[in-house]
Amino acid sequence: MNKDLEYFNINKKVFALVTDAEKNLQDIFQKIDENEEYFSLKVLSSFKKFNLAESDFQSTTGYGYGDIGRDKIENIFASVLESESSLVRSQFISGTHALTVALFAMLRPGDTLLSITGLPYDTLHEVIGIKENASSLKSYNINYEQIDLIEDDFDYEKIEEVLKTKKIKLIEIQRSKGYSKRKSITIDKLAKVIKFIKEINQDIIIMVDNCYCEFVEKLSPIEVGADICVGSLIKNLGGGIARNGGYIAGKKDLINLCAERLNVPGEGSEVGPSLGMNREILMGLYNAPKAVSSSLKTAILSSYILDKLGYLVEPKYNDVRADIVQNIFFGNKNDLINYCKGIQSASPIDANSEVEPSPMPGYKEDIIMASGSFTQGSSIEISCDGPIREPFIAYQQGSLTYPYGKIAIMSAISKIIDKK
Repeated sequence: MNKDLEYFNINKKVFALVTDAEKNLQDIFQKIDENEEYFSLKVLSSFKKFNLAESDFQSTTGYGYGDIGRDKIENIFASVLESESSLVRSQFISGTHALTVALFAMLRPGDTLLSITGLPYDTLHEVIGIKENASSLKSYNINYEQIDLIEDDFDYEKIEEVLKTKKIKLIEIQRSKGYSKRKSITIDKLAKVIKFIKEINQDIIIMVDNCYCEFVEKLSPIEVGADICVGSLIKNLGGGIARNGGYIAGKKDLINLCAERLNVPGEGSEVGPSLGMNREILMGLYNAPKAVSSSLKTAILSSYILDKLGYLVEPKYNDVRADIVQNIFFGNKNDLINYCKGIQSASPIDANSEVEPSPMPGYKEDIIMASGSFTQGSSIEISCDGPIREPFIAYQQGSLTYPYGKIAIMSAISKIIDKK
């Protein structure tokens, strides 16, 4: 082993496991490299199509009138995601914020929102009104219903029953699993259910929460019939460069509604200062294919080794992946905590800090979170977290490069082995 690995207390057994794993994963890694090349070409051709220039990095303040770079960014994102239009702003503080803006933009009092992937992320509970909040959709007399998945797929029978007996304005589909045990939704499953819904009612708005899923599979939700898709720039498409922001992409009329909800009715996307973020957003998108590729390789490596060590993992190393998230079912509190501590100790920032379970806004249980990242809360940088509840699942995501991810995985696995 390289002597520098001594700083991370890498167990020799773990180093040998990783070396062996990499030999067996080359074919899978090669497919990920091909996917990276596909999206690199897609991003670069979009830059060229809209004649991106250095002058587009200029900053605007105040109202942000005439921000040519901002407008080009939104054309480029629309092109990459194959949508009619997009809203890409640093004023979005998170994916949850972008989702909230979209929901409030498209729903009106008396309308019904239907989730067909069960309970959404914990952070959306107060947005919707699942958990009481005076500013929720529920407080505006917007109704909410949900249909749970059946064996990690959509409940088509129940969906048809609800759509034929109730007036549904908008269907929300959360592709990634959140803090749940279910599998994430692949593009094939998404395409099938969208076709099914549109055959029953063409007018229902289908909104896809695409967080963690961008550039993992070749088609975007818009390409398989979604009306709108939403994501965060401190996840996949920010490429580890954007310090904040989010996007909403889809049909032009719906994007206009979202822009007017974020900004001002009557002004919409024409206002909003870039505040010097244009360069970061564009460089982040440019870097995104590589960052997603590295994240996938890191997830697959950890899945392969932890499966060999007897832990339940989802997805398996050779499964089709819909997102960059790797679930590890530890079954006990100590392994979960120690694994996260191992990730933190191999992070670039605050590596010498001991992470401990603690309360976090929007969540019921204490959360253990390893995220020694350059951007607070960034999920495309190597991180690992999970609620302290049965069955003690770690949700691991990200890594800006595969070598950094590999070091973190070796550190984390060494930590749980050494603590046995």
